[in-house]
Amino acid sequence: MALSSGVESNIVSYAQAAQGARTAADAGDRIAGVKVSLVFLPLATPVSDAKVLTGRQKPLTEIAFIFAEIRTRDGHEGIGFGYSKRAGGPGMYAHAKEIAPNLLGEDPSDIPRIFTKLLWAGASMGRSGLTTQAIAPFDIALWDLKARRAGLPLAKLLGAHRDSVQCYNTSGGYLHTPLDQVLKNVEISPNSGIGGIKLKVGQPDLSIDIQRVGEVRKLLGGDFQLMVDANQQWDRQKATRACRRFEDFDLTWIEKPLDAYDFDGHAQLAARFDTAIATGEMLTSAGEHAQLILAEGSDFIQPDAPRVGGITPFLEIMALSAFKGRKLAPHFAMEIHPHLAAAYPIEPWLEHFEWLGPLFNEQMQLKDGRMHISDRPALGFSLSEQAVARRADFVEFGKQP
Repeated sequence: MALSSGVESNIVSYAQAAQGARTAADAGDRIAGVKVSLVFLPLATPVSDAKVLTGRQKPLTEIAFIFAEIRTRDGHEGIGFGYSKRAGGPGMYAHAKEIAPNLLGEDPSDIPRIFTKLLWAGASMGRSGLTTQAIAPFDIALWDLKARRAGLPLAKLLGAHRDSVQCYNTSGGYLHTPLDQVLKNVEISPNSGIGGIKLKVGQPDLSIDIQRVGEVRKLLGGDFQLMVDANQQWDRQKATRACRRFEDFDLTWIEKPLDAYDFDGHAQLAARFDTAIATGEMLTSAGEHAQLILAEGSDFIQPDAPRVGGITPFLEIMALSAFKGRKLAPHFAMEIHPHLAAAYPIEPWLEHFEWLGPLFNEQMQLKDGRMHISDRPALGFSLSEQAVARRADFVEFGKQP
């Protein structure tokens, strides 16, 4: 059947318009330059937890950071970082330098695709551990860039459930700190805007842990949130005894009582005791967190965006964790995690550290026990002059301004 002249004309016009139209791939921005830096941040006081008392590690004296700065053809920029405590920083930096050229020419909006590309670039070394941690600075920088381009805090870009997140402090309760100083630290924390205190435990003599926790609970009173962290230093028998003793202190959680990969052991403790069990910070991929969550090995999931490979895998962990009804308490990196925690449907916790303050020009706002999301676009931080001065090495790829 012959087409009418009007229909035939419309078909021709449509074909001509289609030939002149650009696809999304044609129109997208492109990554033009990448800078990767290695920075060492010394700590004012060496830090010890249970791993030091058991002889497994030496006191922590510095943290290695890998920063990624990404710039696009259209002039958009983003910054992200990963880190390593004790060994591993130079190795992460070396791997990051190897995979960085894979970003050039990519559309910065295609973050999951870029994550997969970087993951497969180093797949022969595995898809967890150092290889994923080396991807994190790039992935975080791309999310930062995307939110900056939108002119929104990252929490708002993701879709926030809240504008502030309850926050606890860890740095005042390490095992190297004498009890009298711990009590002084604890006493001033609520006045500085902190909503909870976490103490390190795992002494060879459990009675010392009980005494320290008991003194802190007495000082804080029964209503203030108190957590403890054993840093993986108990076996199942010791962990069972300790959890039984700690039941009397009305703790918010007991953290890492067992080896990080003993998912079944953590699940048994979570089922046996009223006090919540928290773990997950040592896991280095979304897949490892899925094993923990599906094993019901933790009441609080504690992913660390720089450790799992960035924000892209962190969002996967959040989705499964929320589906399974788990609470969230991200580890470290408070410059990144407030935005992610704000986007979690179940009320989460944030961990507060003062250590990273010298690296950034901006500071987080604490008030009434909560960390408030800044109105600054994206992650809302920029590198300080001190961070730039502490660069041990850096390398640039692509076009530089």
